[in-house]
Amino acid sequence: MLPKYIDQVQSFLIENGLPDTFNTVVILGSGLGDYADRITQSIEIPYGEIPHFPTPTVQGHSGRLIAGKVAEKPILAFSGRFHHYEGHDLETTVIPVHIAKAFNAKKLIVSNAAGAINTDFTIGDLMVIDDVFRLFQKISPSSDNTLYRYSAGTLSNRVRQIAASIGLTLQRGTYLYVKGPNYETPSEIRAYRKLGADVVGMSTAPELIEASRLQLPVAAVSLVTNMASGVLKGKLSHDEVKEAAEMRKDDFARLVTELVRAL
Repeated sequence: MLPKYIDQVQSFLIENGLPDTFNTVVILGSGLGDYADRITQSIEIPYGEIPHFPTPTVQGHSGRLIAGKVAEKPILAFSGRFHHYEGHDLETTVIPVHIAKAFNAKKLIVSNAAGAINTDFTIGDLMVIDDVFRLFQKISPSSDNTLYRYSAGTLSNRVRQIAASIGLTLQRGTYLYVKGPNYETPSEIRAYRKLGADVVGMSTAPELIEASRLQLPVAAVSLVTNMASGVLKGKLSHDEVKEAAEMRKDDFARLVTELVRAL
């Protein structure tokens, strides 16, 4: 069941020219918003004009909803997230998932920028998310007592096959969700590595859990934009995120386009 206000959002969007169904909905992570430029026949609506939508405050999140076509298929892209650490409740953080379900999307593609915990990873790697680690936190807005979990299952293999078909190699692993907004300490990262986490970030897990609850097919890809605290010497900064995203934005665009086409 979706929040009642999603009906109002959907009606507003349709009144402003959006179709009533989409093949794919894409959530674009930090620094990856340039993918919106690949969408043809586009209609763009700033978040500030959409009922019940807050405006992102994080660098690399422009706050635009873009509808159009990719690979001749109707697509809806969210260029900007609503993070829990910005003060939003969990229901707000998963608005894109609810919109995807309301518009009967066949699939949801979620992306993010993440820090590498796994020392075999390098900056610029793309990783398909096999599983999520929640650190015993409540991350679902659902109030029922049913237990939901995200499990990529065979979908991860399919994503990697599709990537290989266009000459891209993907890592695979576990995404650790932390609330943020501060970066982790080196001691925390050492502990997370022992627990089996491969990358760490401040989004995505609530979206994946909610998509699973709504039985919405979802694939998730992390771009490694920095090595987590203590892995390398030096201070972490958001500039690293932008630099890594710039370095791999074309490969990321090729991957998402092929996932839209073939997944």
